[in-house]
Amino acid sequence: MIQSPTAVVRPTAPLDSAAAPSIAHGPSAEPTRVLTRFEDWARRTPQAPAVIDATRTWTYQDLDAAAARVAAALGDRVRPGDLVGVCLDRSAALVVTAVALARIGAVYLPLGPRPGERRTQAVTEDLDVACLIGDPGVLPEAHRGGEHAPLPLPTEGVNAPATAVAAFSEAVRGTRRAPEGSLYAVLTSGSTGRPKAVAVAEPSLSVALDWYRAETGLAPGDRQSLLIGVAFDPHLLELWAALTSGAALVPAPDDTRWDSRVLTDWWRDTALTHAVAATPTVEPLLNRPWPQGLKLRHLVVGGDRMRRRPGADVTATVHNAYGPAEATVLTTAHTMRGTDPEAGDQAPPPIGTALPGVTLVVTDEEGRPVARGQEGELRVGGHCLALGYLDPELTARRFTAPPREAELPAVDRLYRTGDRVRMNADDSLDFLGRLDDQVKISGVRIEPVEVEAAFEQDPRVRTAVVTVLRDSSDHGRLVAHVRAADGADPAPGELLDAVRAWLPEQAVPSGVRIVDGFPLDANGKVDRPALAALARSEAPGTHRTGTADAPADADTDAGATPTERLVLTTVRDLLGRPGTALADNFTDAGGTSIIAARLLAAVEAETGVRLRAPELLRSPDLRTFAALVEQRRTPRPEGA
Repeated sequence: MIQSPTAVVRPTAPLDSAAAPSIAHGPSAEPTRVLTRFEDWARRTPQAPAVIDATRTWTYQDLDAAAARVAAALGDRVRPGDLVGVCLDRSAALVVTAVALARIGAVYLPLGPRPGERRTQAVTEDLDVACLIGDPGVLPEAHRGGEHAPLPLPTEGVNAPATAVAAFSEAVRGTRRAPEGSLYAVLTSGSTGRPKAVAVAEPSLSVALDWYRAETGLAPGDRQSLLIGVAFDPHLLELWAALTSGAALVPAPDDTRWDSRVLTDWWRDTALTHAVAATPTVEPLLNRPWPQGLKLRHLVVGGDRMRRRPGADVTATVHNAYGPAEATVLTTAHTMRGTDPEAGDQAPPPIGTALPGVTLVVTDEEGRPVARGQEGELRVGGHCLALGYLDPELTARRFTAPPREAELPAVDRLYRTGDRVRMNADDSLDFLGRLDDQVKISGVRIEPVEVEAAFEQDPRVRTAVVTVLRDSSDHGRLVAHVRAADGADPAPGELLDAVRAWLPEQAVPSGVRIVDGFPLDANGKVDRPALAALARSEAPGTHRTGTADAPADADTDAGATPTERLVLTTVRDLLGRPGTALADNFTDAGGTSIIAARLLAAVEAETGVRLRAPELLRSPDLRTFAALVEQRRTPRPEGA
């Protein structure tokens, strides 16, 4: 749940002297057993609901028995320590799979319900993945044709698979295994151009779960969201927080991530008491009156910068959380309530103080602690730390010994986050940006080099450079600058289609520029700021990506209706693609789930028409979507 940059300077209490180092420790913590806590609840309250959705409820007894059947079905094909790729969506089937793998001692590797073909291929080439679990119809080709072992997973309810198998490939497996004691591993963006996996042990997750239960009071009778995308580690906080508290999990339908109003309707309809959500999803809610009739008591948000504090009308306690996957989901949090004197402030809040068992150190370039109030790199230690990457050399570079100048007798290693922060006198942190080229798009960490490598897999591409453009609200989008191979003339849309097999949705650029070469800086390196400036200010007539990135044709827009112009203007602004036309499909033009949510919110604000994300996605082009808006549009009274 890493945050993205905020450069707001907050007043801090006077410091006693410059000698006060930027070192802070959270309260003490004692790791516990995650699976044991679930099994205790299954014995104590077997008939209590464990998973609830619109059509079915699974009790703790049901879940425990189903996990035992799945573990038995995997038999001796999956052993303790084996990596298992999980290609399921948020569903009862996912929950059963997580419990079954924990019971076996296998390592849960979440890939998401439709992992990209080439991305999955890269993972299985690098890692020793025993099998993939999912619907055979959506598994990558190499696993569709191999041996399939049917699994007795639930096929009812929200996002349920039509059928589920453990798919074993005959292809040569990678050699990297998870470290001993791993509970799960997750993929993060890799600077080598391939995703890297980081492994986390059960004790580390248990400390985060203990904080969550203590801070939010999650208990039997409560309902916890299962909302975060399965490929991202915060969903594990949701899943195991409920199962270790005797509470019920409620899997989220897919359209909740596209539309903040659909999200709050879902909170209300399911009587959720606790939720975790990405900051970009929650942000629109803070710009309008807080929904009424909610039972939501606690909302944990993270993954991007909060641009303002929740207002006085927000009835839930909001926790602004920060943490890399290498430090087990979250390491700091800042709690906010509607009764706070600062409620409604437009300044971004801090990312908080250290959670139990966490040590924070802000260092200079040499690794020495800086004084309070000074900027530096955040390093994290304590119980929260992951075991490391499945690449020992990378682990050695990023997980380092504490600096000698810091008196940290109980900390034997620190993770270098690459994040630039400032520690205040009250131990809270302000997030100031990144120290490297890594960027955040819609709350997801992305290494531009990984996106570049995906383009360069295409034989039509000689070289690719990726830059990020930000709008006035600091929302970012990626642009790929591609130099074609000799004799090739690739269409930008075809290149984008090709990289979708390699990359998660958030890492697919919104546009591609075909260029003859790249500007260089004084050191002979590619001048990325200059490239970004060219993409931002290119004049009409300059060679660009294609129709969607070319300047708008005034003659084409002249016959557009007011509603069509509204849709076009909004989409062009959100995508940063001035040539987007009414005949373009929203997704093909670069639309993502976050951009769809902003488009729907903008259309509703201007017209009063509330549409759902599926209606946008089913529209073959923007003209059809605009016609749907027009059809439902009700004229506003004068003066409204």
